[in-house]
Amino acid sequence: MMTLLSIILATLAGGVLSVVLAAALTVSVLGRLVKNLVSLSAGVLLGTALLHVLPEAFESAAEPQALFGTLLAGLLFFWLLEKAELYRHVHHHEGDGHGHHHQFDAQQAGRGGLSVLVGDGIHNFCDGIIIAAAFLADPVLGWVTAAAVVAHEIPQEAGDYIVLLNAGFSKKKALLYNALSGLAAVVGGVLGYYLLGSFAQWMPYLLVVAASSFIYVAVADLLPQLQQRLAWRETLSQVVWLGSGLAMVLVARAVLHFGHAH
Repeated sequence: MMTLLSIILATLAGGVLSVVLAAALTVSVLGRLVKNLVSLSAGVLLGTALLHVLPEAFESAAEPQALFGTLLAGLLFFWLLEKAELYRHVHHHEGDGHGHHHQFDAQQAGRGGLSVLVGDGIHNFCDGIIIAAAFLADPVLGWVTAAAVVAHEIPQEAGDYIVLLNAGFSKKKALLYNALSGLAAVVGGVLGYYLLGSFAQWMPYLLVVAASSFIYVAVADLLPQLQQRLAWRETLSQVVWLGSGLAMVLVARAVLHFGHAH
């Protein structure tokens, strides 16, 4: 039951806390912060996937070729989900006045807002399953994975919140609907706990799918946003924030391992 409680707390943090944090900030502050958070979350996601989740999977008895095949299938799966507009990553940039991937006019406002909520709900549900799989493999890996989800959900939810406001939602409704879509992470986590526990032999493959989700978000969405011609100070800032994300993963892993050992 302790594992289930940890999963519920972690998915609440990833799915709902990030929504509240995003909504607590003003739009102008969000615009300035999200640029830095995008760099930070790219570092956190890549560090978690490549330094922790994938090594955990490859330390199992599973065939490396099968795991690499799963990684390829996972990347293609999340690409197809996003192509079907069911796995959205929306971030706001200062001065845009709109989400990175979406512009709305009055006629499509409601439909556009609903599309964002559906896509975000599916995204959060997948995150919940990923967190559950990580906790079932190793509690330390579970918390590191949950931290990675929170790191990339804050700029994601900030972008969603701004897009919903632009789509005609009031601030209260944007917060409420965003929070409800965030609860899909808890549903995914609880279902994952009960369904995945019976399939321990599949755990390495599930971890690889989790890593493929993190890698896809970082490489397909976050890093391309940083590929702009900027002044050297802004470029240095991106590098520092990305490096900070990697450092956070390493420090969190070390601290959690130390606490777990004692």
